Amino acid sequence: MKRILVISPSGEVYDHDNVRWYNYKDIQRSINHYHNIGDAFVFDSSLKLLNYDKLDALEIANPNLADIDRINAEYDYVFLRGSNYIHKDMKWERAIDVLRKLKIPVIAWGIGAQAPVKGMIEISDETKTVLRLMADSTTSIGVRGAYSAQVLWDLGIKNVRIVGCPTAFRRNNPDLEIKLRALDKVKTAGITLRREVSPTYAQDIKQYLTFHRDLVKSLAARFDVVLMAQGEVEEKKIVFGTPDQKEEAFAALKANPWVKDWYLDETMEKLHRERLFYSDVVASYEDLVQQKDMVLGYRLHGNLMALANGVPSIYFTYDSRTVEFAETYQIPSFDVFSGKKFSLEEYWDQSLFDKFNRAYRFMYREMRQFLVENGAETKMVDVMKKPEKVQLKAA
Repeated sequence: MKRILVISPSGEVYDHDNVRWYNYKDIQRSINHYHNIGDAFVFDSSLKLLNYDKLDALEIANPNLADIDRINAEYDYVFLRGSNYIHKDMKWERAIDVLRKLKIPVIAWGIGAQAPVKGMIEISDETKTVLRLMADSTTSIGVRGAYSAQVLWDLGIKNVRIVGCPTAFRRNNPDLEIKLRALDKVKTAGITLRREVSPTYAQDIKQYLTFHRDLVKSLAARFDVVLMAQGEVEEKKIVFGTPDQKEEAFAALKANPWVKDWYLDETMEKLHRERLFYSDVVASYEDLVQQKDMVLGYRLHGNLMALANGVPSIYFTYDSRTVEFAETYQIPSFDVFSGKKFSLEEYWDQSLFDKFNRAYRFMYREMRQFLVENGAETKMVDVMKKPEKVQLKAA
């Protein structure tokens, strides 16, 4: 039996390897709290790539250190769900105490660093210690891209492998390819929204929001669109709230001068009232993207969910994280701060998506190798040993 642990799960697990948010049926319990359902995408996708019999969470907030000997004896490894952990404000609670007592591998899987707009990245001594403890326990530490790999290298952590994100491989198809249909045949689109953004990482909030608004409006005028939110409180209230909560959400948005002046005009309000989607269940997002001709926008994992299902996606990059994802997978991307006008026709180019197709296959191999070399039993296909297709002959 394979028994594994996870640090920082993001949601409750059901039917072995599916994830939804905690108490998802009682939306009112979390409607006033922000949680990024994209983190649940990563958790769900990670589970879909692993063979295991039992999964538990490793407690780092209030751990029972006396229980670590039992954990070492009963579990095969621990993995840290991929996320944006490498930054100056990351808090690890009592992770250092736990990691120093663990003797099983602690696999950091698709973690990343985020660069500020100005100056060098700052990393606390606490985070440096956690990273070094995890790296010392495994053959390699898995990061999402070249920037994150360089940050670790500069810390003296050199057993780094660039693996991207498990979400890209959730369908476990090494032969996945994006093939474009004629643009005049495209009728439906998902637009991944990110209204909230930090000036620490995005260089011009006005340009970010006005470009975001104008992009949504131009696509909505051209296609049958769904606006895909990922956990902001106001958007959750618009989708799931009572009538009073829905109006409270719009009032809150209009009270925010950035949103009022640069984002939520009359057309955008109408679209948010009529076309907004949110769910606390990862499978609902997958069902949605599978019904779309394309998905594009600002959300790392919302876009990656589409690509994982063979649906074309274009990234709109605005910080080091989005740039790093686009570079790792060679995803067609547009720089929000370039000052250029976005033209969908310029990006609806099979040669651009063929770069993604090649990068995807390479990254699939890297992801599988990372799991294998760190002792995680994986469902991923060994593409170097795939059986040849047999040509059947008529008798």
